[in-house]
Amino acid sequence: MFTSQSELEDRLTTPSPALIADLSRGSGDLVILGAGGKMGPTLTVLARRALDAAGRTGDAVHAVSRWSDAAQADHLRDQGVSVHTADLLADTEADLPDGADVLFMVGAKFGSASAPSWAWAVNAALPDRIARRYAGSRITAFSTGNVYPLVPVTSQGAAEGHPVGPVGEYAMSCLGRERVFSHGALTRGTPVSLIRLNYAVDLRYGVLADIGSTLLAGQPVDLTTGHVNVVWQGYANEVTLRAMAHATPEVFTLNLTGPEVLPVERVARRLAAGLGVEPTFVGEPSPTALLNDATRCFDLFGYPDVTAGQLIDWQADWLRAGLPTSGKPTKFAVRDGAF
Repeated sequence: MFTSQSELEDRLTTPSPALIADLSRGSGDLVILGAGGKMGPTLTVLARRALDAAGRTGDAVHAVSRWSDAAQADHLRDQGVSVHTADLLADTEADLPDGADVLFMVGAKFGSASAPSWAWAVNAALPDRIARRYAGSRITAFSTGNVYPLVPVTSQGAAEGHPVGPVGEYAMSCLGRERVFSHGALTRGTPVSLIRLNYAVDLRYGVLADIGSTLLAGQPVDLTTGHVNVVWQGYANEVTLRAMAHATPEVFTLNLTGPEVLPVERVARRLAAGLGVEPTFVGEPSPTALLNDATRCFDLFGYPDVTAGQLIDWQADWLRAGLPTSGKPTKFAVRDGAF
């Protein structure tokens, strides 16, 4: 069990031998755009620690964000990261640092239903500017499993070759992001990796934190979206950094999630047992859900080192101990794409 945020962050940012080996074969600076988001800080520190362990102490990790949380920026500086403040929608691309590898983590999700033009500006228009600015770099861009349609819960989920079918402005604009980066690869030969992520778990936020917080509040868990994928954020961070080497002008696309299709009721009952509360439920599970098949990811990078069962138990311990949460829900149960 983790007893503090520092213990959690140390686990999330300790590189594996496989990551160190992969990064030892590269060279040049890494630019992380949108490094101040939920996953950005731990991924950034992991990258710095892995590069150091790989002998690449002279290659910088540049973290770019608006940095609404100044303490977060200071923490990254303390870890040896080069911190840059920029509003990527307003500032000129010339002000951005150069890098051999670029990781694009910028995204607009919550509020996209009420401000769709903003979502498209961030998720689809901005990538064109970034693709032009870094035409000579390798670009790895975060996407989302939301670009797929809901699929039967009896399936393993949508694999990379499944036809896309985004629902709602957020999902459509994220597909726009993919298409724009892919166009840059097609027209300028830029190597690109696209990472379709489904629900990373950090303990301070994620699907499990959402369900656990509902239980602790004495509220019923809605089972309408009755199945879900989750993945340990430490694994998601590692795979993202290792996937940079797979970028090609033909575009490398990867589903990134856990191997299990988890029944929400079963997750809630196990969390409730760990929290010492009695769960209640509303709704009936739908026959479809947002589910991704990450077989390709496991073939390339191995299985997550933390199982879903471990994550559930860790989450219960974290919440029972009253450790901090972000207050940023995933809204994983939304089925109409309105975030």
